[in-house]
Parts: sequence; structure tokens; C-alpha cells
Amino acid sequence: MILAWLIIIPLLGGLLSWLVERWSVRLTRWVALIAVLGDFLLAVWLWARHWGDVPLTAQGAWMVDFTLPWIPQIGASFHLGLDGISLLLVLLTGLLGIFSVAASWLGIRTRVGLFHFNLLWTLAGIIGVFLALDLVLFYAFWEIMLVPLYFLIDLWGHEERHYAALKFFIFTQTGGLFLLLAILGLYFMHGANTGDYTFDYFRLLGTTMQPIAAFWLMFGFFVAFAVKLPAVPLHTWLPDAHTQAPVAGSVDLAGLVLKVGAYGMLRFLLPLFPEAARSFTPVVMTLAVVGILYGAILAFAQTDLKRLVAYTSISHMGFVLLGIFAWNPWGLQGAMLVIICHGISTGALFILVGMLDERVHTRDMDRLGGLWSSLPHLGGIGMFLAMASLGLPGLGNFIGEFLVLLGTYQVSVTFTVLAALGFILSVIYALWIIQRVFHGPPVHTPSVRRLSLREGAMMFVSIAILLWLGLYPQAVLNTANGALRGLQQLSGRVTAQTGTPGV
Repeated sequence: MILAWLIIIPLLGGLLSWLVERWSVRLTRWVALIAVLGDFLLAVWLWARHWGDVPLTAQGAWMVDFTLPWIPQIGASFHLGLDGISLLLVLLTGLLGIFSVAASWLGIRTRVGLFHFNLLWTLAGIIGVFLALDLVLFYAFWEIMLVPLYFLIDLWGHEERHYAALKFFIFTQTGGLFLLLAILGLYFMHGANTGDYTFDYFRLLGTTMQPIAAFWLMFGFFVAFAVKLPAVPLHTWLPDAHTQAPVAGSVDLAGLVLKVGAYGMLRFLLPLFPEAARSFTPVVMTLAVVGILYGAILAFAQTDLKRLVAYTSISHMGFVLLGIFAWNPWGLQGAMLVIICHGISTGALFILVGMLDERVHTRDMDRLGGLWSSLPHLGGIGMFLAMASLGLPGLGNFIGEFLVLLGTYQVSVTFTVLAALGFILSVIYALWIIQRVFHGPPVHTPSVRRLSLREGAMMFVSIAILLWLGLYPQAVLNTANGALRGLQQLSGRVTAQTGTPGV
């Protein structure tokens, strides 16, 4: 039942925060903060309780499993499960949920209760996606996640918010349609072969099907997950959504929604369709490398600082896609570390952009410059986060991307060399950001308001975690190791190197 509470708490918290607005806007914010903080602490308690490598069984390395009958007539159940992968992503959701509420403390002044209702229901849907082990339930949470996020962008975004929200909704709903059709195809194919009509994840594993059918079903899952990741050429919704979303929306998009696509490929696509995925791997790795280079190059063409950070996300998520489809311990462990570190570093970057916007009232880099003299505290934080983004050794992002390259090298030297160019480009655009925003002749005389305790706490926690994972990545690697080996085992593609990579 504890897994259900991870979803129920933000659902109830969002509803309560909406209801109490009639008495106190300040109380609305505190209710939302307490709800996400409680969810995060519950996830931390689960992590402490299950610290260490969970024994690997025939179905993977599961820490907690919860099942209730739901719609037995069609073979659907309320089935939730938690392994190392899910746990890390739930922890990330809780942490960024706290950041999202805190970053909106002063910035959101209209319909505050409704804002926090949509924010917390988005987080509840994301957690549900990470825990669901029934495909109908998974799809239900997939949809629950998207609708409130649409309203976050459309109601509290910037000037072009309506266009960005509609584009986001069309792309994600089209991907969701592919996902629904693929789920139904798998359901009926498994039932026709076995007489067992079910949406249960474990019973659908190993479904016998013709190669052409397996390919098209796999392709349906891939399109849905690639839209979320996002993979080129299905990425075009992301820069607009990031640019127009409020700070909390950008944090959730970059830190969590993109990770839903990666999680879907890890949990569902490769284990359910191992042979079809194997045949499709060269195409996906090509798209991953294109995304790494394309996102980094397009970042140079941006003048809006928020849009620039959005394109860097496309580049970094290309490393995640590359590591997943390498499907060996190095690549998978690296992909998990990039997922966590990118979520934290890019989420913090969007919060930093929001802080600058509050003080300077612009995100246009042509109108920025020389801010270090008047805002040295933000300059130092920006320098650190830029170094994390470019993959400076000693920070978590570097370890993750380096492991991805090691894993990719075992599959293709060419893809490894091309992806490594992304490191070079990321160094250039990271230094370019710092130069244009914080150095040179001053363009503005911004508010010299120093970091508040709330703002400083968010930045301090982000920096501390990135340093911790750069110096001791085993905290993530050990937690995910058993679950990743379990996924390899379920897919029938276990390599000889099954231990945790030493770093």
C-alpha cells in the first residue's frame, strides 16, 4: 500500500491546495510544499530501507510489489512495483517537485490554488508511470500526467503560451495514440496465442509473435517514448514548450517528463520486443547521435537563454538514448546516471534563468552581459551549473556520459566517436553562455537583491548532489544495478559483463 500512497499524497495535496486558496494563498503554497516534501521523504525512507543490491529473481530485482483487482473482465489490475530504477526516478520526482513549488513561491500570483493543483497532479501522474506494471494502468497515468501539464503551460506561461501548449498537446497525444494501439495489439496477440487476455507486464513478457508484427508493435511504443525523450525528429515541441512554460513547468519538463520517455524504453520497449529492438538499434543509435550534435549546434543559434537550455536538453538526452540501446552494463548504468544528473542540473539551470528574469526582466542574451559585477552569487552558481552541463570531471554528468561512451564503444566505434564530439560542443556552448550573460560590458543595472534562503537552498542542494554523484556515483549505480541486470535478463540479452561498472 505504500506505493499507492506515493501517488495518493500528491493527488490529495493538489486537491487540498486548490480548496484552501479561498482562505489563504500562503496556506495553498504551504500545503503543496508539505505534500511534495512528504512524498520525497517517503521515497527516501524506502531507499534507506532497501539500501543495497536487491536479490535478482526471474522477474527482476523488485523491492516492493502491490496488486489490487481492478477490471478483471479485461485482465487489468492495479499493479504497482518498485525496483532500483523506479526508486531513483521517484526520488528525482520528489526532489524536483519540491524545487517546482519553491521556485513558484513568488512568481505565481494568479489562480495560485489551481496552479498547485495542476502541478501536483502532474507529479502524481509521473510517479504513477514510474510504478505501473499493468499496461492499462501505465497508459492511464501517461494521460493523467499530460493534461495538467498542458494547463500549466497554457494558463501560466509566457506570451506564446497558447501555441506552445497546443503543440505540446498535439505531439504528446499523437504519441499516446501510437502507444495505445501498440498496447492493444500486444494484448490481443498474447490472448490469441495463449488464451490469456491480460495487460500484466510480467505475463506479456516473452509473447510469441511474427517478426513483422513485433516490429510494428515495438515501433508504436518507440514513437510514443521518442516524442517524450525527445528524439530527433520528434523533438520540435520541446523548445517552444520550455520557452513559454513557467519555471515550474520547465523544471518538470526537463527533469521528469523527458525521463518518462527514457523509462518507457528501459522498462517496456526492449524487454517486451527484444529482437525487434535489436534489429532497430542502428537506426535508434543514429537518431541518438544526430540528436546529440543537432541539439548542441542549435543551442548556438539561440538568443533566448531559456530556449538555449532547452536545446542542450535534446543533446544530453541523446546520450541517454544511446546508452539504453547499447544495452550493456556500461551503457545502461551511464544512461541512468545521466537521467538523474541531467534532471538536477538542467532543472537548476531553468530555476537560475527564472531568477535572472525576475531581476533583469529579460532572457534575451543580446540584452544581457556584465552581470557578474552586480550579481556575483548568480554568476558563481551559473558557472558551476554550466560546468556540470558540459561534463566537467568530478561532477555527476561527466561520469554518466563517459559510461555511455564506454558502453557504446562495445557496440560501435563510429557512433562513439561522433557522440564524443558532443562533449566538445557542450564545452563551447557552456563557456559561451557564461561569457555572454555574466561577462563583458554591463548592459543592465539589475536588482541587486541577493539570493533568498529559498533560492539559495535550491541551488545548494543541486550543487551538493551533483558533486556527490561526481565523487561517489555508486549511490546511483548500486541502486539501479540489480534492476538493470533484471531487464537484461528479461530481454534475453545478458552480456558477460554483469557486475556494476567500477568508477
